[in-house]
Amino acid sequence: MAESMRGPPVRFREVLSGLRFPESPRWHAGRLWFSEKRAGRVVRLDADGPTSVVAVPADPGGLGWTASGELLVVSMGDRRLLRLGEGGLVETADLAHLTRGKCNDMVVDRFGRAYVGDFGYDLAGGEEPAGGCLVLVDATGAPRVVAGDLGFPNGSVTTPDGGTLIVAESSAGRLTAFDIGTDGGLHGRRVFADLGGGVADGICLDAEGAVWYADPLGYEVVRVADGGRVLERVSTGNEGAFACVLGGYDGRELFVCTYSEAASIDPAGPPVGRIVATRVEVPSAGSP
Repeated sequence: MAESMRGPPVRFREVLSGLRFPESPRWHAGRLWFSEKRAGRVVRLDADGPTSVVAVPADPGGLGWTASGELLVVSMGDRRLLRLGEGGLVETADLAHLTRGKCNDMVVDRFGRAYVGDFGYDLAGGEEPAGGCLVLVDATGAPRVVAGDLGFPNGSVTTPDGGTLIVAESSAGRLTAFDIGTDGGLHGRRVFADLGGGVADGICLDAEGAVWYADPLGYEVVRVADGGRVLERVSTGNEGAFACVLGGYDGRELFVCTYSEAASIDPAGPPVGRIVATRVEVPSAGSP
């Protein structure tokens, strides 16, 4: 496939603009969902425009759904996993005693088990970088660390058979795969792809087993195979690509959350975020 050079993102069309740090996009029940971090809310994009689903004051992060269809959202600042019930948000698990710095992205597998990553250190407070972890929250709400010493764990996916989890280690420049045990534990750690200097933030999986990753510093989205071979890369122009997901009616719509790198570290960052989309050849698979 032809590679796009740095420049205007001609392959993308605008889906939504004027956003304050869109992140963690998900395709669920025929709609695009995402966290608007700086606005403190989870948003669902309906046919007539965006709908604010719920407010999350401590910064919403990763999204997912329980086996019964209830929304799960990572509350980054206070390091909790929340569930949206009929009466509003309730705490599913407090992760503060297992993590450092903020919690981050998340994947929820087909059994409703949530895997939540953390920064590993107080990024905003200027702490020296340290390894982060993945915390498993099972269907009962019980949390436990299932992987450690990860370089800023970020977006994660699970394969359709439920047997493998892949996580982006943003500061380590790689995608890392684990086998998933029957109890949800992770083992058999291996490098899925060395990104050769690339930075992976949010990721998604396609039906050929390749991963799309959003690179906020490389201003592009990249598709890589197991082993690290680059299959495709598409520029997002002058906008950092922070997360991506495959969706649409046939799973072939690649949605990308873009934002300014400078604005991303500013709690009062301006509403310059966008969601853009392009068609791809291989549809979605796995979760999210």
